[in-house]
Amino acid sequence: MSNQELIPHLFRTESSKIIAVLTKVFGLANVALAEDIVSDTFLTATEKWASEGLPDNPTAWLYTVAKNKTKDFLRRDQHFSQKIAPAIKALQPVGEEVQLDWSEKNITDSQLKMMFAICHPEIPEEAQIGLALRILCGFGIEEIALAFLTSKAVINKRLYRAKEKLRSLALAMELPSLLEMEKRLENVLRILYLLFNEGYYSQTTHLPLRKDLCFEAMRLNYLLLENHSTNQPFVNALLSLMCFHASRFEARMSDEGEIILYDDQDRDLWDDDLIAKANHFLIESAKGEVITKYHLEASIAYWHSTKQQQADKWEHILQLYNRLLQIEYSPIMALNRTYALARANGVEKGIQAAEKLALVDTYPYHLLLGNLYTSVAIDKAKSHYRLAQKLAKSEAEKKTIAVYLRGMGEGD
Repeated sequence: MSNQELIPHLFRTESSKIIAVLTKVFGLANVALAEDIVSDTFLTATEKWASEGLPDNPTAWLYTVAKNKTKDFLRRDQHFSQKIAPAIKALQPVGEEVQLDWSEKNITDSQLKMMFAICHPEIPEEAQIGLALRILCGFGIEEIALAFLTSKAVINKRLYRAKEKLRSLALAMELPSLLEMEKRLENVLRILYLLFNEGYYSQTTHLPLRKDLCFEAMRLNYLLLENHSTNQPFVNALLSLMCFHASRFEARMSDEGEIILYDDQDRDLWDDDLIAKANHFLIESAKGEVITKYHLEASIAYWHSTKQQQADKWEHILQLYNRLLQIEYSPIMALNRTYALARANGVEKGIQAAEKLALVDTYPYHLLLGNLYTSVAIDKAKSHYRLAQKLAKSEAEKKTIAVYLRGMGEGD
């Protein structure tokens, strides 16, 4: 791997770890300082590695340089040394060796605590996701702007306000008490769920599937399972859901960049190892007494991921959607239910249920009706596909619909 490839890769995998460890030392109010040290560390790596070549252990090199830059900062920044450092018990007295623990255990502990801080309920949801992408996942400002379909200036302002909120809240970098854990954990899972969905149903114009976002959400979810206090049934359920969806990544996109809908996917491309992991986490999730939306969505994904044909498959999925909508209603989930209804009880009933939802301004609504009408009214199918194509946001979605229209004898 060349420097041009290695440095962005290491920034993605290591910057969040270094930021978390430094913030655990400096305090959440100084997370921007941790980011500055990390940026300076990677800038030094870019310059040194280009002229001197790669070190034997690039990751260890980054940790050492980050530690040295922290020491340099403490020596030269009188304000920090006099006003802030004395209040941080984890720091050694100024002038002595700064102790930074780069052990896997401390990195995991620091990232876990950072996750709960970022997902504080007083920070707006969009800012939580932005902070998670920036601080926990190592995403650049441009990448975050792309994910939100907005400008870098908007993202910078949003992140600045979120960091100021962290400062004003004066939060300790620690896990919530056991009494607060469940409520805060629900908030953390909601952000990870949204982060995964942003990758799985990407709204960017050229990337309908952002695997990097999905895998980061899965990595952070797994951190929760490694901690005894946060290894809860509904945490297992969410990771099960993610693994089931991720198992079909390779079957979702064609070589031409078109989205392949579920019924047309090549089952041989599904990842059996990820399906096995998903089943494991689903079994673990059943150890609790409370059924959450994550349990039900994971169970739906389980049935979608079974390769064997079973006569009652779609009836099971339909009943799971019925329970899911009772727990938490959403128009898209209701729309998904109508497809299961059509498969279980006939296309006509599915069409009737879908049209009652009247989600006429959405791409999935017309895509679904185009699919359902194909076998009963070809002109209506074409009409809905054309509307779906008009509402589609990504080029892949437009290409996919063009394929269906060509199959019906209609040009691009």
